[in-house]
Amino acid sequence: MAHEDPVQIRTDIPHSARIWNFWMGGKDNYEVDRTVGEASLQIDPGIATMAVQSRQFLIRAVRHLTEEAGIRQFLDIGTGLPTMQNTHEVAQGIAPEAKIVYVDHDPLVLAHARALLTSTSAEGVTTFVNADFHEPEKIVAEAHAVLNLNLPVAVMFMGVLGHAHSYEDVLRIVRTVMAAVPPGSYLVLWDGTDDSPAYVDLCAEYAKSGGTPYSPRTRQQIADIFDGLELIAPGYSCITDWRPDSSEVGQTADIAAFGGVARKS
Repeated sequence: MAHEDPVQIRTDIPHSARIWNFWMGGKDNYEVDRTVGEASLQIDPGIATMAVQSRQFLIRAVRHLTEEAGIRQFLDIGTGLPTMQNTHEVAQGIAPEAKIVYVDHDPLVLAHARALLTSTSAEGVTTFVNADFHEPEKIVAEAHAVLNLNLPVAVMFMGVLGHAHSYEDVLRIVRTVMAAVPPGSYLVLWDGTDDSPAYVDLCAEYAKSGGTPYSPRTRQQIADIFDGLELIAPGYSCITDWRPDSSEVGQTADIAAFGGVARKS
């Protein structure tokens, strides 16, 4: 698969993927990201919990789809910076033959993708597409070079669609990609909601910093993204309530992050 050369990495403007990495305890961020990240924690101390819990949701969802649903192809759109237990590590740890295509357009993410997102098994494939999720047709076309779109695919949007230009774009993006995958495929999605005033304030302040704005949606708006798909148990919920491990039950508070896993019939 051909890859475009990444543009120059901007270290003077904060970026959500790098700030997220900072909140999760990573080192792949710059001073501007740490400054905004620390200021954000003052506005909403719970944002670090959201960052960690979102990764736990990813791990549980990918594990379920690989172990229980037999999925062997994953399209992770808006992947962000590699951290703990990335999609390919979870999936290929269970099914070495799994194929994972990551999609992002941030140059720092792409640089790390080239270096770190190598397949963890000889049988599997781990690769990436350099694309903005506002270009779903391009994503589908490039992913098709690796994935067999006649077989089920797990399509993942993990906390990224708040960056969409509009809610109409959210629906267009998701529906375009889901229309390209066959029955038996899954949508794995979560996003931030407007339930928490502190989180809403944080997003408003982040937009002032020069970073790409993130718009929290209502719970209903996120739920409506799953229209036409069959939500699997426990359905649409706060991500901390989606199939928590026994050690996690009762250990995490509700956060302003909702989503689910749904099957295309």
